[in-house]
Amino acid sequence: MNPSRPANLTQEEAFARIRLLRSPNIGPVSYGQLLRRFGSAVAALDALPDLAASGGKAYKIVAVRQIEDEVSAVRRAGARYLFHDSADYPPLLRTLESAPPILTARGDASLATRPCVAIVGARNASAAAVKLARDFAAALAEAGLVIVSGLARGIDGAAHRGSLPATIGVIASGIDIAYPPEHADLQERVAQQGLLVAEQPPGTEPRGRHFPSRNRIIAGIASGTLIVEAAPKSGSLITARLAGEAGREVMAIPGSPLDPRSHGCNQLIRDGAVLVQSPDDVVELLSGFDGTPRSALREMPAMFDYAPEEAEAETDAEPAEIAGLLTTAPVSVDELIRQSGESPGAVQIALLELEVAGRLARHAGGRVSLNA
Repeated sequence: MNPSRPANLTQEEAFARIRLLRSPNIGPVSYGQLLRRFGSAVAALDALPDLAASGGKAYKIVAVRQIEDEVSAVRRAGARYLFHDSADYPPLLRTLESAPPILTARGDASLATRPCVAIVGARNASAAAVKLARDFAAALAEAGLVIVSGLARGIDGAAHRGSLPATIGVIASGIDIAYPPEHADLQERVAQQGLLVAEQPPGTEPRGRHFPSRNRIIAGIASGTLIVEAAPKSGSLITARLAGEAGREVMAIPGSPLDPRSHGCNQLIRDGAVLVQSPDDVVELLSGFDGTPRSALREMPAMFDYAPEEAEAETDAEPAEIAGLLTTAPVSVDELIRQSGESPGAVQIALLELEVAGRLARHAGGRVSLNA
């Protein structure tokens, strides 16, 4: 195995981290909580069966052989692992609670440490929009920005082609799967000249649920997201909303109200995205970005009556009795703390037990619910 791992991370712990993340019902939030509570992935793996039993279900950790096969596949693909605390893990992405704990990557990971802007848009884009995306990407790369996109048809592909080698491709499949197939050559060029990253294990074909997950990575790596052309229900709008919720700049190029492919961008501008008409507008917005976007396209964050680090500090708390407060309707964690009268740490460990047992779903905005 050749993971890019922190100097103090042993190979045993690196392997255990991969196995922990691939085990059933473990997501980014629960992964982080397990590492904080038990101190290591090795210890967390040992604790999983008891946690699930407390949550009311039996539990089977993913087999060692499966992880050995995955590591071999990563090596065959010429890729490596980036752990959340690796020096070359994308720094802005690391700040998100939902950040993937482990990525696989090919190429120059240092690109993600430079100022980045995401360019996304319609797959069935107009010829004019494709040219615009390519020209914007080339000009922004020339200005020193790295272009992030999703290697999809249309706007994404044009953004990568215009910005090579200063480009990062984020894919919804495994690192060894080219999607769409007609972008196989482009994906290989991105991997060899720029940076290619994936969250899914090698061999994973892209599924519908993988694309929103990919979109959060695109938005999370960049300090701003530019939408070039998008229909009202485009996946690009999901990326824009995720960027806004993460406190990043959201920009859109306006289009004709007569073209449905422009309606998404026009609506974004109406909702608070910044209207841009030239690459200079983007450079001006992102130059010296300090985490305070001018765009207003973001949901108000949940108001907590406690500091999240409080819960992290209570690693020895006993689980709270909160199952009776939960239904299939999402509710904020701070509301559970308020209604239960328990400490944040006690509530969090109870939620972790339910999640490991497969009974809990996590939603945007720090909300949770029972699985239907």
